Amino acid sequence: METKKYIEQTMGWPNQGRHILANYNDETISVYQAYAHEIASYAVKNQKFGGAFSYSRMSWIKPNFLWMMYRSGWASKSGQENILEIVIPRQFFDEILEKAVSSTLLGKKNEWKKVLESSEVRLQWDPDHTPQGERVLRRAIQLGLRGNMLKRYGQEEIVKINDITGFVITQKNNMEQSMDELSVPVEKVYVPNSKKAAENIQLDHFTGTGRAM
Repeated sequence: METKKYIEQTMGWPNQGRHILANYNDETISVYQAYAHEIASYAVKNQKFGGAFSYSRMSWIKPNFLWMMYRSGWASKSGQENILEIVIPRQFFDEILEKAVSSTLLGKKNEWKKVLESSEVRLQWDPDHTPQGERVLRRAIQLGLRGNMLKRYGQEEIVKINDITGFVITQKNNMEQSMDELSVPVEKVYVPNSKKAAENIQLDHFTGTGRAM
């Protein structure tokens, strides 16, 4: 996992709007999840999700590292002590985006509710946060998977699962000493190869100057 100083990276990130910040290359993208040791150790050992992992519940993935740190308290919350980096194909991630339905009311309530209940992918745009937990104007995406989409994610589409808990704890300690010492995964604004995916999740256009359009 390539990393870079947090302070250096912020200069290239948008400061507002709906954007996906992610660590990715031409073929794959990383997403993050936090679990208790039993689930995490099974996933790393078997390179898929199983054992105590439940396929009957919705499971949320986050491509933004700091959003995962905010939600897990830097691996300190109960049941979220182990942070996993899950590498999946970009093609599959774009398919997830294409099928995502917003948790926020869109259009007529009855029609939206029916679509939401039948969808296997739920989308939320939440306020992103600084490493210290302060809100920023930029939005961060998280995606809830269930049904066949969750089974594909957990058992078929994974390229690699890495336990990055040690890195997380080290960076938390670095942050507490000095923000200059904090390193995070290299993240850039992610633009789906699928135009349908970008339009479905209502991405804002990034000008490269910190502004969204």
